[in-house]
Amino acid sequence: MVIQKTWQLNDFDYHLPPSLIAQHPIVPRDQARLLIAHRHQHQLRHAKFFECSQYLQAGDVLVINTSKVIPARLHGNKTTGGKIELLLLKHTAPLDWECLIGGTRPKPGVSIRLSQGYTASIIAPASTTSWQVRFNKPNITKIGTVPLPPYITSQATLADYQTVYAQQPGSAAAPTAGLHFTTNLLERLRHNGVIIAEVMLHVGLGTFTPLRADTIKQNQLHAEYAVLPKTTAQAIAQAKATGHTVTAVGTTSLRTLEAFHGHSHSGWITTFIKPGYTFTVVDHLMTNFHLPKTSLLLLVAAFMGKQFMDQAYQLAIAERYRFYSFGDAMLII
Repeated sequence: MVIQKTWQLNDFDYHLPPSLIAQHPIVPRDQARLLIAHRHQHQLRHAKFFECSQYLQAGDVLVINTSKVIPARLHGNKTTGGKIELLLLKHTAPLDWECLIGGTRPKPGVSIRLSQGYTASIIAPASTTSWQVRFNKPNITKIGTVPLPPYITSQATLADYQTVYAQQPGSAAAPTAGLHFTTNLLERLRHNGVIIAEVMLHVGLGTFTPLRADTIKQNQLHAEYAVLPKTTAQAIAQAKATGHTVTAVGTTSLRTLEAFHGHSHSGWITTFIKPGYTFTVVDHLMTNFHLPKTSLLLLVAAFMGKQFMDQAYQLAIAERYRFYSFGDAMLII
């Protein structure tokens, strides 16, 4: 009888020198480094991102997340004094948003002064970590700024933090694996017969909220809205029927494909992929190097195996790859 390991959150910790946290994207983007990880042979090879075309053949499907990052960060002051920061997560009513709140201890009834005549009121908790906030006017994103992660201290622009194929506004963080693609690289892939298929997942709490429970199975993810179009489902079915591969660009694309089992669907998903998960749709994964003790790192461990992932991360650190949102990437095949 096989005894399945009870994974602890601390099993997914590692030390990263701060100097390896990328503060800006490589220009051009497709010149970023790419670690090729052959998960069945446990082999690692160094490449550049544009060389991913060597691993995608005519008839293969490359799935991208077309969600667009919104200017989701707001700075203001409580009317009683004190600075406050809001991060827009989900538009829930004409004047209401679910928000993360930083800089103060939130309380229902607190009023906030923002710029350009905007004000906000904290209404009630929306979850264990977020709050329902009501604004006095619509179009609140017009005064927002780039929702960069706290480990990025550079003055990056929203364009820096946006994929070249972003379409539907709604994400509070970028689907960062897609940041490496350029228009020219996508055109070259299409010219080679690779099918570029789309899904949409608005990145929110489910993707970037830290895990809190010590035992992995005790953790759950917040819901995020996702769409898998009929054309993408058809492309996947055709690829599977003809022996071609499906490559997910990023953990958000992978979670969408697996949550809907490759079928056309839309809705809120809470799919939490961790070691022991059986993949039914995705053959290959393009992904960045993720923060320790996160659901993203657990997903990668599930896909390539915990031991091999640790080996890949140790090599990337030793070879001074750039980590996190603006960092380098890995192609797991």
